Amino acid sequence: MADEKELFRVRLEKRRALEALGVNPYPTKYHRDATAASVLADFDTLAKEGTIVSLAGRLMTIRRMGKASFAHLRDRSGTIQLYVRKDRVGDDRYDIWKKIEAGDLVGVKGTAFRTKSEEPSIEVFAIELLSKSLRPLPEKWHGLKDKETRYRRRYLDLVANPEVFTVFEKRSRIVTTIRSYLDERGFLEVETPVLQPLYGGASARPFTTHHNALDIPLYLRIADELYLKRLIAGGAEKVYEIAKDFRNEGIDRTHNPEFTQLELYEAYSDYNDMMDIVEEMLLSVAIETAGSGRITYQGKNADLEKPWKRLSFVDELSGRLGADILSIEPPRLREECAKRKIDAPDAASAGMLLAELFDHLVEPSIDEPTFVLDFPKEISPLAKERPDRPGVAERFEPYLCGMEIGNAFSELNDPIEQRARFEAQLRLKGEEREEAQQVDEDYIRALEQGMPPTGGLGIGIDRISMVFTDQPSIRDVIFFPQLRPEKTPPGD
Repeated sequence: MADEKELFRVRLEKRRALEALGVNPYPTKYHRDATAASVLADFDTLAKEGTIVSLAGRLMTIRRMGKASFAHLRDRSGTIQLYVRKDRVGDDRYDIWKKIEAGDLVGVKGTAFRTKSEEPSIEVFAIELLSKSLRPLPEKWHGLKDKETRYRRRYLDLVANPEVFTVFEKRSRIVTTIRSYLDERGFLEVETPVLQPLYGGASARPFTTHHNALDIPLYLRIADELYLKRLIAGGAEKVYEIAKDFRNEGIDRTHNPEFTQLELYEAYSDYNDMMDIVEEMLLSVAIETAGSGRITYQGKNADLEKPWKRLSFVDELSGRLGADILSIEPPRLREECAKRKIDAPDAASAGMLLAELFDHLVEPSIDEPTFVLDFPKEISPLAKERPDRPGVAERFEPYLCGMEIGNAFSELNDPIEQRARFEAQLRLKGEEREEAQQVDEDYIRALEQGMPPTGGLGIGIDRISMVFTDQPSIRDVIFFPQLRPEKTPPGD
């Protein structure tokens, strides 16, 4: 098979030949009045009445037989067969047709008929080139399989694998369903700054940039939290945002540096109310996308019509280690990590060690829809402490089909305590210190003004999209995931 450069050259020559025949290979507009799906849905009526239909799409295959040809045209709705005959379109147009190739975008007019094999087809009497493709489609019978190429050239992936688009259609319905659920309950959708003078609301490394006019460093937000809670302090009461956040961290099956997150805050609520919202909201998403509350993700089943399981972080991990984890000193925790071959930096705090132990000892056993709740206060700097249990925060993480999909708190609204928590974060060392919460004086000022008791929730849109579309990687639900630059420029 000729290499891509040679195929590009051949197609470029055909473009020039078409131009020599007076054909504009990239016209401005084409009027269509039907789609492949609409024609197939009403095919027998259209055929009986001889209705002329106008369609547009990409030619996926062409089979020429002298003075007649069969081709398949694909639009967003589906694929339909074309029958192009020289004596029907005319000698001049057929000469043009012979220079049109698979991959080109065309507009056609014709009437519906069935072939001898009863295949629904369009007998074409007019054809117009709408966009000349200078690069070939992926190999005819094998499609586009290489994962990296599919992620890097999503436009080609969508052409070669049209079922991929259904994943993104479902993702769009997920977001629409979430918006409808919150709007119906009186939440206000808002927008908060993407560029921030301080990063906060999560433990993560930020992306840093510089504002030339103000001559100050700025950060792409790692979370929306602190600005949304400023609105709660101002009296907004119920707010949410579905937006991009950015974290300068690794890339794997469930992480992308640029990701979409839902954050919502409700005044006069706590983390128990947030659990109710998760159960109700994701059940509505399941019904919209799967038709019921029962879903399957990568072979794991989940019934969202049932109440979610509650699992205590502190109690479960204490049981695994045989001691109250809140009273175990860091040296012992390092020993426990070492026994299990868990990487534990010397500077790691007790909280960081507990989080690592939980991830290795407990998380793999979580299968059913579960709220992991009541985390150590040390690793929950924005959450309220349980009044009946010192050292334990009113915080939970929801798990769906074994995947952690979010985070929620009874929000800390004591400004004195919040300042102390921020300052404690600043005393962390090394890698953990780089990801610590900053002391945000303006946010503390907002708390000093008075913020009501508040429940807050963050849900990863990309992760729940993975679950509800049954996709194994976050890259499969992001149109253009982050990748290393290509070594060879795309034009070569």
